[in-house]
Amino acid sequence: MAGLREKKKAETRTAITEAAVRLFAEKGYEKTSIEDIARAAGIGKATVYGYFPAKDDIFLAYCDDELEESFARLQAEEGGEETLLEQLINFFMIKFTFITKNREFGRQLLREMVFPRQVNEKAKEHDPRYFDILEEFFQAAQQRGEIAADQNMFYLSVHFFSLYLGALAGWYAGYVHSHQEVEDGLRILFTQALEGIAR
Repeated sequence: MAGLREKKKAETRTAITEAAVRLFAEKGYEKTSIEDIARAAGIGKATVYGYFPAKDDIFLAYCDDELEESFARLQAEEGGEETLLEQLINFFMIKFTFITKNREFGRQLLREMVFPRQVNEKAKEHDPRYFDILEEFFQAAQQRGEIAADQNMFYLSVHFFSLYLGALAGWYAGYVHSHQEVEDGLRILFTQALEGIAR
């Protein structure tokens, strides 16, 4: 019985986040109300509040789901022999595919990552989770001798995440038109960062 209850709760939560993402893309974040989301999900407004106290919480829940799916897929796909470069490309391409599968919501998400509407404490708690994953990659690469021992893991994570944001912005600006072009671009950017550009 408890299993059925948990399944129903998970289905309701998914219905809410999917309805919200669709509406954010169609109407914009600011113009979408909790009432709109409840109607689109086929549930009552009070039920939405029972799961998410505010729209920001729905937005961040979607981002959390994206992060968990990205990391789970990466772990499932890796065979243990990947270089740091391949790990980084795989991770960020999974993220890119997830974020851009709903183009307009992805645009909204990019804008929120780069120019947030306000300082959101919950978002500040969410962001370090990305960096924790990246720091794991860098620490493992350090143990394999791929990168120098004196590197600052946090700033390495910020650096590569910033390169990814640049590639994502390039997609939305129309500078690249296919996932393969994005992957090729990330490979160039990441290789430059890992190998350096000094002669």
